[in-house]
Amino acid sequence: MAKTQKGICYLTGAGPGDLGLVTLKARRVLEAADVVIYDALCNPEMLAWAPKGAEIIYAGKKAGAHTLPQEEINALLVRLTKEGKRVVRLKGGDPFLFGRGGEEAEALAAAGQAFEIIPGISSALAVPAYAGIPITHREHNAQVTFFTGHEDPSKPESSLNYAALATQPGVKVMLMGVERLEAIAAELLRHGASPKLPVALVHRGTTSRQQTVRGPLSEIAQIAADAGLAAPAVAVFGEVVALRDKLNWFETKPLFGKRIVVTRTRNQAGALSDELRALGADAFEMPLIRIEPPKELLEFGQLVQESHTYDWLIFTSTNGVDAFFDLFFKLYDDTREIGGVRIAAVGAATAAKLKELHLHVDLQPERYLPEEIIKVFRKDHSVENEKILIIRPERARDVLSKELTKMGAIVDEAIAYRTVPEAETAGSTRFREEGADLVTFASSSAVENFMALKLPLPAGVRTASIGPVTSATMRELGLPVDIEAKQHDIPGLVKAITGYYTSVKEP
Repeated sequence: MAKTQKGICYLTGAGPGDLGLVTLKARRVLEAADVVIYDALCNPEMLAWAPKGAEIIYAGKKAGAHTLPQEEINALLVRLTKEGKRVVRLKGGDPFLFGRGGEEAEALAAAGQAFEIIPGISSALAVPAYAGIPITHREHNAQVTFFTGHEDPSKPESSLNYAALATQPGVKVMLMGVERLEAIAAELLRHGASPKLPVALVHRGTTSRQQTVRGPLSEIAQIAADAGLAAPAVAVFGEVVALRDKLNWFETKPLFGKRIVVTRTRNQAGALSDELRALGADAFEMPLIRIEPPKELLEFGQLVQESHTYDWLIFTSTNGVDAFFDLFFKLYDDTREIGGVRIAAVGAATAAKLKELHLHVDLQPERYLPEEIIKVFRKDHSVENEKILIIRPERARDVLSKELTKMGAIVDEAIAYRTVPEAETAGSTRFREEGADLVTFASSSAVENFMALKLPLPAGVRTASIGPVTSATMRELGLPVDIEAKQHDIPGLVKAITGYYTSVKEP
């Protein structure tokens, strides 16, 4: 999105919590933001979409604790927009449904500043859906009423018409009223609502911390109190609540309720995070390493340029494939320049990356281990006097080059990239503050950098390793290995994690 000279403020719905429920337009404006001002109920993972130099301002408001009063937020939006900034104001759910977005838009309009409204998926719609409760159903209701249980405390009296709420037909959905649930239920009963009216209360809906309680209107406040259920929560009043018995789809997922840390690089974390979230987990990213070019880039370039002179190229990772061909296509404009060289790949993901380039993989061991390539060469291929180029990261084990040299091959190593520690991130902060159920590791370097951060391990936290090499590093550094993937790639890691939690009862 191109920058404009004049400032603009995007009043943006951040959705109900599940990162997958954020709109494409919300992400698009975030990726071009100069300033992001966000609320307490916004998923913090969204902030990673903002540009590196963007200013991030927390303006969260919780019951009894306001970081910034609303008047100051309004003034801040006006000032930053006047300065010519592209401001993204992130508000949980939808900005115009009990989100005070109207007040912020009025302040910007009064100051003559440009603004846009980007609607979001409201928790009033999404949370009941994630609890298996359709708020409209032909057999039960023809209307829905939305109301807030948290009104302006400065008003002399409530704007809620409890007599109408209690007696009108249809489903009622209440936002922001869990702290006053006992009083609200009492008012509804006093004005004629049935004591048996089914009510569901859903805490932190659409996230892995979702918790749902149900009961009749006359008892729901006590049921919620006994369950320790607190804000934020959405309440649904109506016969449709009973449909949850048949339609509860989210809370039955195999990884529901598990908070899982993904430690891969920023560019690679998404695939693992998405698979875990699809299984119900609250996966949050804490990148511990980043990929950088090798220190000897000229030397690497020379080897890439001469790659057609080798008999074999061995790729040990997807990062190696990316680094090699990024440089290859700066030197050549045709894949055929690679010549008749044969290609070996360590791991299914590495092979898949090569196949995306329409390159045939001549050798791929079943297991994701360099030693497995040696076994295949010994069994099926003589490498006597053959020239082999191994494309690998800095500081990788040299078992391949040693064993192939022993077998008579002429071996060169192309250091394609290096992994460097990532600085502390929002994910690290979240891990310190909230803990996790499981930490995943897909490389030895991620393990080393995790231990270097000296992050406190929460009681009962589990660890998962992508394979034996990573597991060996974990044990060497004093980190237990609770789960190890049998298939040493991301699908294998997800399968191992799912198997663990569906077969082992937590203490």
